Amino acid sequence: MIPVAEFKQFTEQQPAFKVLKPWWDVLAEYITFAMLMIGVFGCTLQITQDKIICLPNHTSADEVSQISCKEFTQTTPYAKENDSLSPTPTVSSSREMTGLRNNLDLQQYSFINQMCYETALHWYAKYFPYLVVIHTLIFMICGNFWFKFPGTSSKIEHFISILGKCFDSPWTTRALSEVSGEHPQGKKAEEELAKPNFEENSPVTTGLPVPEKIVAESSAAGVLDKKEGEQAKALFEKVKKFRHHVEEGDILYSMYMRQTMLKVFKFVLIIVYNAALVGQIHFIVPCSIRTEEMTGYNSFCCNHTKAHLFSKLAFSYLCFLGVYGLTCVYTLYWLFRRPLKEYSFRSVREETGISDIPDVKNDFAFVLHLVDQYDSLYSKRFAVFLSEVSESRLRQLNLNHEWPAEKLRQKLQQTSDGKMELHLFKLSGLPDTVFEVTETESLKLEMLTEAVIPPLVTKLVRLEELSLYNCSAKVQHASLVYLRDNLRVLQIKFDDVKEIPLWVFSLRALEELHLFGCLSQDLSKTATLESLKELKSLKVLTIKSNLSKVPQTITEVASHLQKLSIHNDGTKLLTHTALKRLSILKELELIRCDLERIPHAVFSLNNLQTLDLKENSLHTIEEIISLQHCRKLTVLRLWYNQIAYIPEHIRKLKSLEELCLNRNKILVLPPQLFLCTKLRHLDLSYNEIRELPPEVGVLQLLQYLSLTGNFLEDLPNELFFCQRLKTLKLGQNRLASLSPKIGSLSALVRLELKGNTLDFLPPELGNCVGLKKSGLLVEDLLFDALPSDVRGKLGEE
Repeated sequence: MIPVAEFKQFTEQQPAFKVLKPWWDVLAEYITFAMLMIGVFGCTLQITQDKIICLPNHTSADEVSQISCKEFTQTTPYAKENDSLSPTPTVSSSREMTGLRNNLDLQQYSFINQMCYETALHWYAKYFPYLVVIHTLIFMICGNFWFKFPGTSSKIEHFISILGKCFDSPWTTRALSEVSGEHPQGKKAEEELAKPNFEENSPVTTGLPVPEKIVAESSAAGVLDKKEGEQAKALFEKVKKFRHHVEEGDILYSMYMRQTMLKVFKFVLIIVYNAALVGQIHFIVPCSIRTEEMTGYNSFCCNHTKAHLFSKLAFSYLCFLGVYGLTCVYTLYWLFRRPLKEYSFRSVREETGISDIPDVKNDFAFVLHLVDQYDSLYSKRFAVFLSEVSESRLRQLNLNHEWPAEKLRQKLQQTSDGKMELHLFKLSGLPDTVFEVTETESLKLEMLTEAVIPPLVTKLVRLEELSLYNCSAKVQHASLVYLRDNLRVLQIKFDDVKEIPLWVFSLRALEELHLFGCLSQDLSKTATLESLKELKSLKVLTIKSNLSKVPQTITEVASHLQKLSIHNDGTKLLTHTALKRLSILKELELIRCDLERIPHAVFSLNNLQTLDLKENSLHTIEEIISLQHCRKLTVLRLWYNQIAYIPEHIRKLKSLEELCLNRNKILVLPPQLFLCTKLRHLDLSYNEIRELPPEVGVLQLLQYLSLTGNFLEDLPNELFFCQRLKTLKLGQNRLASLSPKIGSLSALVRLELKGNTLDFLPPELGNCVGLKKSGLLVEDLLFDALPSDVRGKLGEE
């Protein structure tokens, strides 16, 4: 017994398949139902009524024939009793009817009727109704074979499921309503493509809806809720996968072609033999059997009681069969006449205004051709989910739902330089709500897919900095006009130089450009860096890559570039000649470039003020004397290297104000170092220094001194002559005591002593009026050992 649930599922599938049944298949289906009714009616008559009735014939067995039986029926005395059987007057037979008389007349004639039915009646007349049923069932199976064939049924069911969801999706109506307002044929599109209404008792409510062309109301294009947006997003993914899978083959087209040819073959075969045998259905049938000893007769004339009705049914069946054959022939004509493996949405593009709907081919094209025969409205609504423009609009709508302005405002953070930054990470796009957060000064987009900056960016009146980290953002023309005049800082992180957007080089107001990624080694052919010359206002350029030489293209911006920073990630920088042309350069950073010496090209930079050679392979800095030609040099950072000693001629750098030699291997400090009397910042931390020369007292402008992580055992009293010291870092050394003269450093605000072998702190620390407990880094026991009044001055209480 078939479960109710399975039967319901089967009945629900039938209306859905109709969308892939063109009018000729629907007509053929109705014809097969009519032919099936003919067969069922004939079978019913065959079962419920007598099949044949026989009477004895005076003609001998050798002479019995169809003609003699007809003459016999017209002359037999029995004809007188029923004028309806013989309209002409009958003549009495000259021969008296005789026979064996017994009490078994009924059984005798029943036996004769059965024998004559089996031996004398033609097989076509006997089995015609059953043949009609069998033929019709074969046609019905052939007509639906590709819907059930394992190689095609799954694809068809998947397509119909997607098609129905696309048709019913609120996004379809929303997208078509939006473009209808933009396109010249908008009203027409709106009328034809609006979502239809359906009656509750419609026969296809269980499958795909029957479309009705109505005018879309204004509410049809209302805002989608989050659930509807997510469902539409899933539909886009399903359509993409289905298109990729189906466009590669033509099994659906081939199977439909084979099915049609099989139907034509069976039609020809069936109609030929039926037309040839339909004449074998006779009303009068002669019968000859050897029953003379039992009945007295060997020949009989039999009446096939249903022959007249069967002949009418047979001719009706042949007529229906002929029409069915015409539909099959037309199907073949349609299959061969049109290029069904290509489907163009040109008319849909023109009508809806969605210009990026792609044409399809192979099985995808074929099923769409079939759908058009049912109703072209399905293809129009389905085309929305083939459009990348429509998908991007939906993605944007979902993003706006997911990221409202208030939620984005909560992500605002203040950067180290005081700017309000909005950082968006791994989103599918750029929400329009971003441009409602007008407090944003720095916008950081990291790993966003297909981000588009719309004209709404003009709302961010305070925006000056934009960061694109692995995000190839596109900019519309109106947006570019605004960014070109207002953007000051741009940071781009990329994996391939081709990912750098070309619109970057049209930002004429850009002052800082930071590039982080792999640049081509053949930089002379890199079109991206060649475009640097277009940035007329560029002052700061940072390149974090793995260059083998300083790009020659940098000389294109030499006339206005003030800061150049190259972070080479440990790759050896071999060629530096291009640096000589940067005549107005003020700051130069060559970080992790595996330099063994200070590049000679640096000595030609007369306007250089800051030189940073962090994390290189410098062992010696004998060339430092040549830096005296850089008369404006005030900051020299040689930190994180392998420098073992400082040459005496460092005293030549009279203008030096900041010197960073931390994280090296310096053992001895030359007294000449302290002849750089303009030094304000001196960092010698994390070296191997054992003694601080008393000449340090010469540095009367010194404000910052770090000696952390060395091997100092005591300090010269001259150190406390540096009255302007604000920061003194002496942690992680071997100091056993601290001179009471520390109290003379009245400007001191930070003192680090932790990590030494001190037994006590001098109470003169209380004279350092600027020093508070928060700026004193020392062990708690030493601090607690101070007098209470000193602790009070340091802000304990």
